[in-house]
Amino acid sequence: NVYCEIHPYAKAEAALEAMSPAAIILSGGPESVHEEGSPRAPQGVFEAGVPVLGICYGEMTMCEQLGGKVEGGHHREFGRAEITVEKTSPLLADLAAVGEEETVWMSHGDKIVAIPAGFDVVASSPGSPYAVIADETRRFYGVQFHPEVMHTPRGATMLKNFTHGIAGLSGDWTMAAYRDEKIAQIREQVGSARVVCGLSGGVDSSVAAVLIHEAIGDQLTCVFVDTGLLRKDEATQVTTLFREHYNIPLIHVDASKEFLGELAGQSDPETKRKIIGRVFIEVFDREAGKIDGAEFLAQGTLYPDVIESVSSSSGKAH
Repeated sequence: NVYCEIHPYAKAEAALEAMSPAAIILSGGPESVHEEGSPRAPQGVFEAGVPVLGICYGEMTMCEQLGGKVEGGHHREFGRAEITVEKTSPLLADLAAVGEEETVWMSHGDKIVAIPAGFDVVASSPGSPYAVIADETRRFYGVQFHPEVMHTPRGATMLKNFTHGIAGLSGDWTMAAYRDEKIAQIREQVGSARVVCGLSGGVDSSVAAVLIHEAIGDQLTCVFVDTGLLRKDEATQVTTLFREHYNIPLIHVDASKEFLGELAGQSDPETKRKIIGRVFIEVFDREAGKIDGAEFLAQGTLYPDVIESVSSSSGKAH
């Protein structure tokens, strides 16, 4: 219940300025800090006066940028590990006491060999002498393991300690608040224009369509392209649901003959995928062109897809 956004490091500076975040997490990643062009946090992250948590690679780049030292060529540490708590810290509140062990999940190749001035070791393991580090004055924290995975059994407690305990966030954000905010944004953005939504009947596009309809009503028209490749009776289910249950204007285009005709005789999966994509766009464009005053195209997708399809530099996503 904490509002958060994911931004690639190359665009993080603009996000910092736009958001003025209450806390920052530097994520893990497969790169090495020694690789040319590997991710770095904008210096503004460390000058914003807010708590910062570095996870795995995030801890390494934090150390490297603040005057510590990271070395490559060490034995890769992957899998379950036991870290020993050496010092109390609000990051580990309600977890293992000093001298006790906590189970975590490691996944890294480089190794931190020196931490920046102002940091203390909070927990260590034989393979990771700096498994948890903290600069309590600046509220900078680093963990060498992954608290976000289920293999770190009490990782969620660590994350909540950071967001609620250290950053002082109330945890009162809800999806209902997101819904209200998005409806207001859509109304403002669209004004009196019309919106065309590509509807597949799947979760992503269906949620987007219902949300937009709540915002602008009959200014929305959904276009459902029936490719002839759907499950039995699926086309009927989609049209019935949207027309009769949600009362959303829906154009049902039966283009099954068109799709199946283009696919006839094709056996290569990649060729078929490209044919389906091309024909879908042709059919959709044709139908959308018949809708007067349509100025916006609406698409529904998942947040991870947005992140993965817009890589910051390499054109590839991990």
